[in-house]
Amino acid sequence: MNSAPEKLTLPLLQSKMKCDPEGYECELVLLYNQFKSSMELFKQQASLHFTSVGGIGSDPSVAKDLSDRAMFLAHVTHLYPKHLIEFPKQLADLLNSSSKSLPSGLRCHIAQALILLINRKMVDIQENLALFVELQTLGDRTLRKLTFSHVIHSIKRMNQKHKNEAKNRALQKILFVLLQQEDEAKAKRSLITLCELHRRKVWFDERTANAICTACFHSSPRIMIAALSFLLDYEKIEDGEDDSDEESGEDDVASQTSQVILSKELVYKAHNKGTSASKKKKKAKLERVRRSIKRQQRMSSERSNSSYSPLNHLIDAQGFAEKLFSRLRACNERFEVKMMMLKVIARAVGLHRLIVLNFYPFLQKYVQPHQRDITDLLAAAVQACHDMVPPDAVEPLFKQIVNQFVHDRSRTEAIAVGLNVVREICMRMPLLMTEDLLQDLALYKKSHEKAISIAARSLIGLFREYCPSLLAKKDRGRPTDLKARPKAYGEVAVASNIPGIELLREADGDNSDDNDGDEDSEAIASGSDDDLDQVVDSSYADDNQMSSDEEELTDADSAPEVDSDEGTDDEDVDDSSEMEWGEDEELEDSSEEQDTKYKSEAMSDEIVETGSLEATTSSQDSKPKKRKHSDFDQQLVSADSSLRALKRLASTAVEKSSEPTDGILSNEDFQRIKDLKAKKDAKSALTQHGLLRNASDAKRTAPKVPNTDELSKKRVDPAKLEVHIRRRVTKEEKLALVKAGREDRGKYQARAAVKQKKTGGLSNRQKEHKKAMPLAAKRSKVAKSRLDKKKKNQRSGKQFRGKKAWKQ
Repeated sequence: MNSAPEKLTLPLLQSKMKCDPEGYECELVLLYNQFKSSMELFKQQASLHFTSVGGIGSDPSVAKDLSDRAMFLAHVTHLYPKHLIEFPKQLADLLNSSSKSLPSGLRCHIAQALILLINRKMVDIQENLALFVELQTLGDRTLRKLTFSHVIHSIKRMNQKHKNEAKNRALQKILFVLLQQEDEAKAKRSLITLCELHRRKVWFDERTANAICTACFHSSPRIMIAALSFLLDYEKIEDGEDDSDEESGEDDVASQTSQVILSKELVYKAHNKGTSASKKKKKAKLERVRRSIKRQQRMSSERSNSSYSPLNHLIDAQGFAEKLFSRLRACNERFEVKMMMLKVIARAVGLHRLIVLNFYPFLQKYVQPHQRDITDLLAAAVQACHDMVPPDAVEPLFKQIVNQFVHDRSRTEAIAVGLNVVREICMRMPLLMTEDLLQDLALYKKSHEKAISIAARSLIGLFREYCPSLLAKKDRGRPTDLKARPKAYGEVAVASNIPGIELLREADGDNSDDNDGDEDSEAIASGSDDDLDQVVDSSYADDNQMSSDEEELTDADSAPEVDSDEGTDDEDVDDSSEMEWGEDEELEDSSEEQDTKYKSEAMSDEIVETGSLEATTSSQDSKPKKRKHSDFDQQLVSADSSLRALKRLASTAVEKSSEPTDGILSNEDFQRIKDLKAKKDAKSALTQHGLLRNASDAKRTAPKVPNTDELSKKRVDPAKLEVHIRRRVTKEEKLALVKAGREDRGKYQARAAVKQKKTGGLSNRQKEHKKAMPLAAKRSKVAKSRLDKKKKNQRSGKQFRGKKAWKQ
């Protein structure tokens, strides 16, 4: 019995070809010829603009057959590479020539076939990148999402194991050319592709960042706005990623900080010692300490990780800022676009510490309390201030902020914002502040408004560190370093050592103190007289090798001082006592400047005789030598200069001996520095929260003022300028807050109603009422209760007033 022949469909033929490619070559050639003929018809229709009702494009079955054959051939291309060598190029040519006239479904299927060939590495993405960007501009949402995700994932997959710089440069060149074209649609899609790859840190290099920044000068306003918004919102994206990472790793951070920082003694006291109220307070303090330490670690990680901006990679930052500022002054865009341009300019100026002097008078025109988005404008003004800008250029803007915001007739919000802005600007440029202005602003600390008083106290705290002498005496606090001054304009602090190495030296010094005793450490720290005598003796031995002419000269000079004398013995005693007092004062004074040149050997001989305390005591035992009163002043000056030089030499010798011999730190030393920093931060946090107030090492640490590099990298948040300002809430918002606080509560009920609804058994008192008792027991109980009431009534009228001893 003959069975019916099996119907051969394209999926079935595809599976059979995978099993036996050589047996189905004829079917492949037939299908390939059918595909080419259908494709030629579509090309001719696109070239002739054929739009009749009976056209081939109006028949959905023809389009479906063509899309099915294209997908079929794409799946079997790797099995017949010789027969289908021209197939990928034909697909790309069809999309290039007639993509706009193709139906949407057919266009998507042909794009999927081409993507399949690229994923199987039959075609290189470099050949079709411009095509995929053009396909995104056709207005087909499905096709745009398909091609965009394919471009992103293929480039990401290409750079997953290692960076292929040659291929990346070729692909970047294609996108850069499309970005510079006048066609707005292509330029926008290429910009979006570059931004997405840069945000995913696939193309995280200078070329991509500079191309994105250059898009700010595109002739199309839409491209410019897209580039500006990416540059401004990049840091917000980074902050969001960091927050998600923090939530996932919060337990690990807490375990690390608790092991390194919080001592077991404090934790034990918080949980096991004291009353319940004191335990609760200690636990709350420990929790605040943990939160503050986590906040410090988060801030340090933000400084190191999330302070990145594409503006960091600007090659010509000064030219970028000046060109964008000139476009800002000439553009007629809406206010929001101008604010975006202004923020980007301020960010670039602060990040690269540029000097654009015309920018500050431009900002000065908009500094008004009623200005729209004034906090964003003031944040940009703060961001554009740094220590490399001349104070004279920023001073008019600074005075404008103070005069417009901080005065008695201004609103509370304006005063608070003005004081916060003054603090932020002075943190970057402290030379702008004057003594009279600071003392006037400090008076706002007595304001009854919390936002104003907090802002004024923060300004006082800042200048306690920068320049306490500008403050009034009552505002300086303790301890106060009145010699503290801000850096002069152009002054730069050069790092001469590894940060934190002083902590390592202190720890090593403490260990040596424990092993060797306190006497040796005191001698090293203070520079004892014995060490000074050794240095003097060594210098004296070196000076003995001078020429004979100098020796004769010094003998001739010193001879009259010993032999001739016209004063009395009392005068000699006074002279010697004055010399001793002067020597003691010189030994104690080690901070003054000293001369580097020594005097002649005659003066050094006299210093050796009178330079140390032992020499003076021995000279007092023997007969005092007589000196001329006229030569005594010259001798004292020479002794002063030489002793200071020797003292300086002794201190440097001690410091050199205390340093490690090689001067190279190992990985263990760096880890110790890191641990010591963590312990120091923990001690300061515990002290600020009152947990180490009675400890021996509890010292009030001043708030750490960030340096200029940290301030320039960190973005100024406009919301922090109006912190602690209470916004007026409407009645609906108040009711919403009240209802939110009542969510956890149950329905209100009186205590009597709760007792009545008791579901358990009877109470003891209720049981006593129902208890069956004998008659005699009942009578005795009634009599006993009656007697107790009688005694209670007798005592109620009398009150004990104490024993009066004076009546006895």
